[in-house]
Amino acid sequence: MYLRLYSTALFCFCFATSLPAAATNLVSGNGFGFAVVSPQGGTISKFYAHPYSFLRPDPKNALGEGVETANFLKSLRWDGTGKAAAEYKDDSQIIEIRGDAGRGYVYMPFGLHHAALVVSWLPNSSKQIAGGWRVEWNRPVSARREVQIDGAQVEVLRFDGIEESLVALPLGAKVAGAGSVDDLAGHAGWILLSIENENELDEAVREVNAWRAGLRPEQLVTREVTEVERWRVKPAVTFTGDKERHLWRQSEVMLRMAQSREPDHTGRYGNGLIVASLPDGVWFTPWVRDMAYATVALARMGHRDEARAALLAYFQARPTGKMRNETRGADYQISVVRYFGDGEEEPFFTMEGATNIEFDDWGEVLWALGEYLKRYDDPGLLQTATYRGKLYESARDYVVKPLLANFDSYGSGSIVAEDTSIWEEHQKDQKHFAFSTAAAIVGLKNFAEIARMAGDEAARADVLKHVAQLQTGFDAAFIRGGRLHGTLEEGEKNDIDGALLAIIHLGVVNDPAVIRDTVARMELLKVASGGYRRVRSNYTDPKIFEYWYERQEFLFVDISLAEVYRSLGHRDEAAAMMRRIEDKAAEDHDIIPEMYVALPCDLFPGKIGDPTGARPMAGYGAGAFLLDLLDREKYEAKH
Repeated sequence: MYLRLYSTALFCFCFATSLPAAATNLVSGNGFGFAVVSPQGGTISKFYAHPYSFLRPDPKNALGEGVETANFLKSLRWDGTGKAAAEYKDDSQIIEIRGDAGRGYVYMPFGLHHAALVVSWLPNSSKQIAGGWRVEWNRPVSARREVQIDGAQVEVLRFDGIEESLVALPLGAKVAGAGSVDDLAGHAGWILLSIENENELDEAVREVNAWRAGLRPEQLVTREVTEVERWRVKPAVTFTGDKERHLWRQSEVMLRMAQSREPDHTGRYGNGLIVASLPDGVWFTPWVRDMAYATVALARMGHRDEARAALLAYFQARPTGKMRNETRGADYQISVVRYFGDGEEEPFFTMEGATNIEFDDWGEVLWALGEYLKRYDDPGLLQTATYRGKLYESARDYVVKPLLANFDSYGSGSIVAEDTSIWEEHQKDQKHFAFSTAAAIVGLKNFAEIARMAGDEAARADVLKHVAQLQTGFDAAFIRGGRLHGTLEEGEKNDIDGALLAIIHLGVVNDPAVIRDTVARMELLKVASGGYRRVRSNYTDPKIFEYWYERQEFLFVDISLAEVYRSLGHRDEAAAMMRRIEDKAAEDHDIIPEMYVALPCDLFPGKIGDPTGARPMAGYGAGAFLLDLLDREKYEAKH
């Protein structure tokens, strides 16, 4: 989805499409960390101490990826499973491993406010347990000690190069004959707990014991499933079948796992941020744009608390406003790209040291805020104290005002200034993108209604005046010769652009002839896998990552096209597009990926049509899917 700017040393050779692609790894998370499990064999390959890929900026490398989040594990598996496979249990975050000799469970419980990983093994019979957990740590153990806390014997481990400590609490039966050399072989179950400061140790262990409440491992699993079911909201859609229902339920949980629940404190302000993908998808870092789609999906579904937390996260994140030299001197609150895990703005892509400016982000946050307030009567949100004052004032003064300051005149109207926009072009290739102006129109329309709620009629009138000017400028700049174009500047790459579909769906373009022409020209973006890519890439050097990236099928475009098909009354075409996604997800643990393979290569291997790219996707995967089903329900109700 994004132009991950790898160095030109990367080269991708095409190969026969008959090679099978590995199934997507499963992930469990609870808002405090992530665990990654292979579906073949059930090996746990990662246990991240935080719910994002990079903690904070790297003071030694200003344009680097940042300080990487600690991962404790290289491999953790039950020795003695025989043939085994893993799958989500009841569309939750619980991963069930079924082997010849029994079954295991791997999950991070939402009831614990720590990065806590629970693993347990249940044999098929009541005979002596055979096997044991075998662990390979990701870093050498530098120190270990055993302590007695709250009646529990726990082990505290420190690792070279990892700030956090790992606490291991035994769970379940002892394993007879387990060697003391094997760190986790002695018990059939464990709770592994990451703590940032060992002063937290006693309190953390007491919290775990209270959460456990003396229950056996299998009882804990049952209780976790029950609590997840209690958290769910009743779907406001009529499902076409079980596949769609399961994908809805799993996508609902994916969004929950993607949201940080780490509390804010001095130096860290990331509570409520939502990552673009779950690990080991490469984008498990918070992006403004993806997060907006995830937030609107949560709000429209009925998950008010999560949507509210996400909106507050936008306005609590700090420090932001780093790129004022690129925003005409205007200070701003919403990042122009993404965030580090601690809430600090990350306004650049790394590897090539290139900054980005994405003005569409500001419009999308106003869109998300407005959509939440349409769904919920929550005037208190606008009065909530945030980093730059009350939320309403912060939105007006540090989102709307900087957005208005970055308009260019065009004809008798205005358009958003040059930026890198939705597909995150290189800053040196910035252009006037239709999507950025469309996002501003939609976001400012929503803000006008927010201003009315706040009793700020002067701001409302001013914003509506600018909306009218933007619509005039949009129509003149981007609808030329009866055709909708992705940029003001001429060029084959964005002349037909998958983002145009989202613009239509958001209601910025209403001329039926222009809409039909745009849909017809989407054939220029059709790929061998059957769906559509983002743009007609103009990269000619296969040593460049984007050369291959922009030739794959992009699911966000597919879903956007389904929405436009439906609005045109082409229900069968829309249904077929979404059914294909649902069928493919059903074969891959109900996971929605970033892309499908359209041009197989080393970077995107597998057969044509296999899932690839970042996976599982959150906002542009689970969120986009959920929004489509909700939009379909509204459409069917009207027709």
